[in-house]
Parts: sequence; structure tokens; C-alpha cells
Amino acid sequence: MVSEVMEHVASLLQLGGPVVTVIAGLSVVATALILVKVFEFLSCGVGDSSRAEKTIRQWQAGQLARAKATQAQPKSAAGKAVATALVLLDMRKEKAEIEERIGVQAAGDLHHFSKGVRALEAIAQIAPLIGLFGTVLGMIEAFQALQSSGSNVDPSALAGGIWVALMTTAAGLGVAMPVSLAVTWLEGRLESERVCVETLTSSLLLQKLPEPQEASSFGSQNLSYAR
Repeated sequence: MVSEVMEHVASLLQLGGPVVTVIAGLSVVATALILVKVFEFLSCGVGDSSRAEKTIRQWQAGQLARAKATQAQPKSAAGKAVATALVLLDMRKEKAEIEERIGVQAAGDLHHFSKGVRALEAIAQIAPLIGLFGTVLGMIEAFQALQSSGSNVDPSALAGGIWVALMTTAAGLGVAMPVSLAVTWLEGRLESERVCVETLTSSLLLQKLPEPQEASSFGSQNLSYAR
């Protein structure tokens, strides 16, 4: 079964020529990038603010030790921003300094998570154009053959040439459509993460530091977190 599929793919690549081969290569790169980014986003909780929101609720209730345990070693940009804000608030830093430090940190984290998404956007845009380019080249070859054959035109040969030419456009669209869907999902998660950073940290800075109900301090917590 696998050998038959491989033979079919090889025949399509041979029929489509170098254009289809390039599109197939782009599909492999896009698939690898999508798998890596989806795993990274899910494992780091990008776009999921439930953990950070739980930390804020615990902090607002004065449960500082529980908040510290909940937000230990955050991986998402929102989690890191909340954890850093809690440390700086406990150290009685000024609001402007806290906002500046969180802004710089969040910008770096969001930039890190956006790596690879731009490449997927480029693949989604360029794949159909490459397919269309292959179709144009194939049509040129088909009509050149039509001209050289003169009155002895073989309609089946002409139709076969046009079919092969149109296959490159189909291949390009077949790559672009799922990649575009994946990019939309990834960008949506990134936008949700950015909004979480802004809203959650703002909700902390707009309130007074609560009196702790537990003996705990964030001041000794290291501000560098595992990415």
C-alpha cells in the first residue's frame, strides 16, 4: 500500500515537473513548521489565560504562597508577565517601572512565539503563485506544440498537456489552503496572548497590594523564567 502511494506521488512529481516538486517541498516545510508551532503553543499555554487568572485571584485574596506555587516557572508570555508583576509589586516598585519591564519582557516573549508563523504566511502566499506560474509555463508549451503540429492536431495530446499544466495550480492551492487555516489559528492564539498580557497585568496594577494571609514573599523569586 505504501509503495503504491509512493509510486503515485512520484508519477505526479514527474508529470508536474520542477514546479510541482518545489510545491511539494514547501508542503513538507509547512507541515513541519505547523507541527512544531502547534506543539509549542499547546505545551506553553499560548492563548490560554486560565493559569494566570487563577494566580491573580489567589493574589487578590492574599494567598501569596499559593499564587507563587500556581505561577511557578511560567512558559507563556502572560504567565511570565503576571509572575514578574507580582514580584515587582511585592518589592514595592513604581507602577511605571513595572509597566516598562513587563512591556519589554512581553515583547520579547511574543516575538519568540511568532517565529515560524511569518514563514508559514509566506508559504501560504507563494504556493498558489508558484502553481499559477507552472500553469502558465505548461500552457505555453501546450500551445507551442499545437502550433508546431500544424493541421495534424491531436486533441488528446493537447488536453493532456493542459491537464498537466493545471495540476500545478491545484497543487499550489492544495498547499496554501490548509497552511492559511493554520496561520489563522496561530495568529489568533498570539493575539489572545497579547490581550492577556495587557489585561491581566493592568488588573494587578490597578489594585493595591493585598495584605498576605500566608507567610510568603515574592521578593526573593528569580525574575528569569524558563522559556
